[in-house]
Amino acid sequence: MTTTPFVNGKGLTRRRVLGAALATGAAMPVAAHAGPAQAATDAPVPAPERFTLPVPTGPYPVGTVQLHLVDRSRPDDIAGPGHFRELMAGVWYPARNAERYPVAPWIPDGALQAFLADAGFADLVPLAPLTAGRVGAPVRRSDRRLPVVVFSHGAHSHQGDHTTVLQELAGHGYVVVTVAHQYDTYTRFPDGRVAVPLHDQKAPTLPADFAADLRFVLDCIEQLAAGHNPDADRRELPAGLPGCLDTRRIGAFGWSKGGTATACAMLADERIRAGLSLDGPMQMKPPLTGDLDRPFMLMSAEFTRAANPEIAAFWSHLRGWRLDIRAQGAAHISYGDNEALFPQAAKVYGWSEQQLQDLIGTLDPAQAVRIQQAYPLAFFDRHLRRRRGRLLDGPSPAFPAVTFLP
Repeated sequence: MTTTPFVNGKGLTRRRVLGAALATGAAMPVAAHAGPAQAATDAPVPAPERFTLPVPTGPYPVGTVQLHLVDRSRPDDIAGPGHFRELMAGVWYPARNAERYPVAPWIPDGALQAFLADAGFADLVPLAPLTAGRVGAPVRRSDRRLPVVVFSHGAHSHQGDHTTVLQELAGHGYVVVTVAHQYDTYTRFPDGRVAVPLHDQKAPTLPADFAADLRFVLDCIEQLAAGHNPDADRRELPAGLPGCLDTRRIGAFGWSKGGTATACAMLADERIRAGLSLDGPMQMKPPLTGDLDRPFMLMSAEFTRAANPEIAAFWSHLRGWRLDIRAQGAAHISYGDNEALFPQAAKVYGWSEQQLQDLIGTLDPAQAVRIQQAYPLAFFDRHLRRRRGRLLDGPSPAFPAVTFLP
């Protein structure tokens, strides 16, 4: 559940909105949530079931592995002399013989506890979802190299906060590489260190820092494509992963600050052939400048061209294929796992429908999940695979909430 502290049109941060919901009494410890039947009979209340994420719709099982990456071109002044920028990256891919491999968690242990505690949901740790990914499963054999998509998370978030989209793309034959942006994320390193967001103005957590991370990860993708192992600890890679990536078909997408970073990285690096922003504010100092002749798509919610001159200016510099869609009733966090997880939390905590909508907007959660499964896949299919579907051509009766902005 994302707690990005952006400021919305009403002057409220997402953390303050969440805090308001908690302050109303909507949230109680899971163990204390009992209905009238228990009060009358003292009968035990069944423990809530583990939360679930949407099942990917693709034809392939999904494998995943974590990589520990160190960018030795970027000294880390916060960590001290002799240290360099460290990143954890998750690789998601179409797999084979996956059923005998362990299921990957939504967030690694340790990082999960820190994240949910900061979000105000510490008691939900036992209910955290599992993913569809199987850790270390071999890559599905193919006569062609696989297209690659890189993902950048939002501020104070984590690399799994859009697992719904990651799994969907991987299940349809993409290799998806997620980036945990150090000092602005929750993650765990192989030696057991747990990283949390650092509230320090000197920390490298600006969109330009995220963009630099993305470009470094592209270098690591090229190493993988050449058959090498970029993991700093030289841990074993899943069978078939080295040498299976197609560096001529690389896309990128990001949510919120990650969407801005995607645009920034794409302007600086022609290796990214297509870019997608999930409600990115496009706010940078200095501002984003320069024309972009490669495909770019905006999935807008609260950050729109009409209300944000930075987004309008970026849009005006798009010289290639471009598209801006918006789901009516979507909140800033609607294009992510929140649409699947918060309704489940609402049942545990007894939230009213209004309290739930204050967090995730009025867009129907089931439709929100289908939107984030369908539209990113259609975008990358069109521009990385040359598969011309009709979903991006105009409004669809299957997605009545989605409007195409001129």
